[in-house]
Amino acid sequence: MIVRFLAAIGAWLRRSIEDLGFAVRSFFIIVAASGGLFRRPRLVVEQLFFVGSRSLVITTVSGLFVGMVLGLQGYYTLTTYGATQSLGQLVALSLMRELGPVVTALLFAGRAGTSLTAEIGLMKAGEQLSAMEMMAVNPIQRVLAPRLWAGVIAMPVLGGIFTAVGIIGSYLVGVVLIGVDEGSFWSQMQAGVDLWKDIVNGTYIKSMVFGIAVTFIALFQGYQAQPTPEDVSGATTRTVVISSLMVWWLDFMMTAVMFSK
Repeated sequence: MIVRFLAAIGAWLRRSIEDLGFAVRSFFIIVAASGGLFRRPRLVVEQLFFVGSRSLVITTVSGLFVGMVLGLQGYYTLTTYGATQSLGQLVALSLMRELGPVVTALLFAGRAGTSLTAEIGLMKAGEQLSAMEMMAVNPIQRVLAPRLWAGVIAMPVLGGIFTAVGIIGSYLVGVVLIGVDEGSFWSQMQAGVDLWKDIVNGTYIKSMVFGIAVTFIALFQGYQAQPTPEDVSGATTRTVVISSLMVWWLDFMMTAVMFSK
């Protein structure tokens, strides 16, 4: 019984290491095949519309309501300490450092990531990728690489929009509805936010890393899915689960490095 249990654990670890190594190798293959995109930037622009523009509505609406809730809860918390004038700083730092990039990445995984996985999986099931290979067209360069870089470009933009709209939502609740002093709201925010540490590191670098991770996971799951409806459906589910866990793990690691001092 114990031997069988240890053998099962060993087999699982071996498969996990093999899958991880294959995924890393696949990532570098996609990056190496991206050189041709400089000659055909239209491919990336088309995918930017698919993964970026179509994710704009859910990102904007979610950012607005997250900012409104954060402004309301922040006001109730700061009232206890008599520091309601720091509401703007609290909201801005929360959105820029954590909520903006993390929630945007989770929304991106649920909206664009699943679409990418299903699209690649259906292309494989319909033998479109095999047909490209028969016509001497590299499917990695033609299909996967433009989508990867579109996700990398779109994620920081969406994260910035989420953060900006969230700040507007907190302003509407805190200043317009509750009556927090407008000058204190903006001045405390301006004094407490650092350009490089909060905006660049917190919003854009985090979002770019999340964009690489989420987009690659979506493409990898779709490309590796078996050409059956059941496996394509399972690949979309795995995309959301793995992407969400990866986002939280990467967020912890980057937060520990960026804001440790």
